[in-house]
Amino acid sequence: MTLFFLYDKIMLVMFMKNRSELREIAMQTLYQKYIYDNSNIEYDIKNIIKELLEVENDFVDTLVNGVIEHEKDIIKLANKYLLDWKIDRLSKVDKAIISIGIYELMYTDTPPLVVINEAIELSKKYSDEKVTSMINATLDKIYHEEVENGR
Repeated sequence: MTLFFLYDKIMLVMFMKNRSELREIAMQTLYQKYIYDNSNIEYDIKNIIKELLEVENDFVDTLVNGVIEHEKDIIKLANKYLLDWKIDRLSKVDKAIISIGIYELMYTDTPPLVVINEAIELSKKYSDEKVTSMINATLDKIYHEEVENGR
């Protein structure tokens, strides 16, 4: 094994992140997207991801682009299950967290318990307790009424 190859492997390991950290980067990416959209600022989503992530990552790309691709359906589901709220009333961070959760519940094979727990953990870090409870309740309802029942 050459010294250069070994160095590359060590650097790759140093830059590797776990799925929780990658979800946080996806949330930060969507947060920036929402700010740019709100301010009518042009952007390239790939460049936003590159600013936040040292190396390309398929998981982050899939989450971010999946939320963007299914945004209308995600908003519709969120508005259906958020009690007395609409997704646009949430902060941009909370909107990003719940959107990733809904995307993962509806469009990926990630176990629902993992999806909901990851959203709760992100919300605990970036939101207050009431919002965390609301995100938990909303994702739980979506899971039980949409995913489990196969709608």
